[in-house]
Amino acid sequence: MPTSRLARGGIALAGAVRELYREGQTDYSLEPIVLVNTKCKPIGRIEDGDTVVFCCRRGEREIQLTEAFAEPRFDRFRRPDFQNLTFVILTLYHEKFKDLPIAFAPTKIKDTLGEVISRANLRQLRVSESEKFAHVTFFFNGSNNQPFPGEDDVRIPSPEGIPFDQVPELSLAQVAEQVLRGIEKRYDLIVTNFANGDVIGHTRNRDAKIKCAELVDARLGQVVDAALAADYVILVTADHGNLEEMAKTDGTQNISHTANPVPFILIDPHAKSPTTLREGRLADIAPTVLQALGIAQPSAMNGVSLAPDCDWSGRRRALLIILDGWGVGKMDDTNPIFLAHTPVWDDLSRRYPGTQLQAAGNAVGLRTGKAGNSEAGHMNIGAGRIVLQDDARLDFAMKDGSFYTNEVLCHAINKVKQQNASLHLIGLLTEKSSHGSIDYPLALLRMAKANDLHKVYLHIIFDGRSTEPGSAPAMLEKLEAQVEEIGVGQIVSGIGRGLALDRDGNYAKTQRAYDAFVFGSGRTATGLQSKRPSRRLAKA
Repeated sequence: MPTSRLARGGIALAGAVRELYREGQTDYSLEPIVLVNTKCKPIGRIEDGDTVVFCCRRGEREIQLTEAFAEPRFDRFRRPDFQNLTFVILTLYHEKFKDLPIAFAPTKIKDTLGEVISRANLRQLRVSESEKFAHVTFFFNGSNNQPFPGEDDVRIPSPEGIPFDQVPELSLAQVAEQVLRGIEKRYDLIVTNFANGDVIGHTRNRDAKIKCAELVDARLGQVVDAALAADYVILVTADHGNLEEMAKTDGTQNISHTANPVPFILIDPHAKSPTTLREGRLADIAPTVLQALGIAQPSAMNGVSLAPDCDWSGRRRALLIILDGWGVGKMDDTNPIFLAHTPVWDDLSRRYPGTQLQAAGNAVGLRTGKAGNSEAGHMNIGAGRIVLQDDARLDFAMKDGSFYTNEVLCHAINKVKQQNASLHLIGLLTEKSSHGSIDYPLALLRMAKANDLHKVYLHIIFDGRSTEPGSAPAMLEKLEAQVEEIGVGQIVSGIGRGLALDRDGNYAKTQRAYDAFVFGSGRTATGLQSKRPSRRLAKA
């Protein structure tokens, strides 16, 4: 291969990734790689006066890295004393960032299930381990970070320092224990997320997936028995599919979300006659809960009760159990839930009214045909209506051209040009993740080219979830070709999503990403610096 080809950033990083593969590393957890010149000097470091656009859109995984760049009093690790660094986010994923430049600012959702219950002066409890805590709080409450009056939130730490497929139960025992305590305290509504199906579904460990289903089944039985004894109405459902599908239609292994429907089971110890449930979508769960609690549905909720003819025998208490990633799959050996020994699930499915809910694509505000995800799932469940998701908003903006005229993005690019600074794009190397798309950095490169910017650097986050295992080198090479075609930009660093987008409070992981982007710390890949005018020369 010609030396000039090897000098390109994407090609150099692709070679380094292959070396890390040989050492046993995977895309999700790849250690930082930084591009250096022939004198071993890092290329494209983030410096004071520069502008950074964080091209991820979802939320809970983006918080820690955003804190590191944007919070003035951040003290988790050492940082330079940046006085004039502009940090732009695509969407608002936490209220603490409301004063940052936000390209696609959200409209907060009013009259969510949690807010309506709070207004009725009822008590509610949310319980999840840290892997899914934001989903039963921030997303469930319509992008509101503050608990409503009467709402108590319990966060159980997920396991750290060990691959999840080695501990398929995760912290489910502690989650179940907190739910049992909530039942004893007689909360009016308890919402809990069992994270296992999604977290383990993302792994390639067949045995762990089957074991995961069995462990979920056991804990499900434990909390259902306690809730029945306490006279709770119990609603069991899921936010999207994942665990139920080990193999794709082409025979390859599946480790991603699916577009399958999810189950819904209604358990009412007061039921005097069989209840018929209608098919629906996730947005129909909140109206059903309100009906059980004896609370009027607000007009903002356009979902419809799944049990319109049910006689609830007065105002009740309710337990909503969300089995994360527990979709409806084929009844064959491609489905870990079918293969597992799940006597509780089998009994509940047989004894109580059940139906299926749409949890993907347009039914949850995503693009047509797109697999569901935890953010969309919990947001639709909590809102009681279809909520247009950020990926759809951004896709519409890309299609109608409004992305390229977005006021915040245009202002950021103009600032870079006026100050003769550098533009840095942090993006996820994927085409279909719920956390982002490489299309956004590419669109910004086109904007940079149109504005005659020269110093533009790409900092890549390798996915390892929505992408095929081992695909990062080929994707880097494809990206390099796209960058070359646009005519501006250089790929200068890369790091695994499990480090850069940690959501479990492990700031040591966040620091590795920050240090790679800012200090040029990491495994080096040698390349030649782009022949663009330096800041000093341009000023001269």
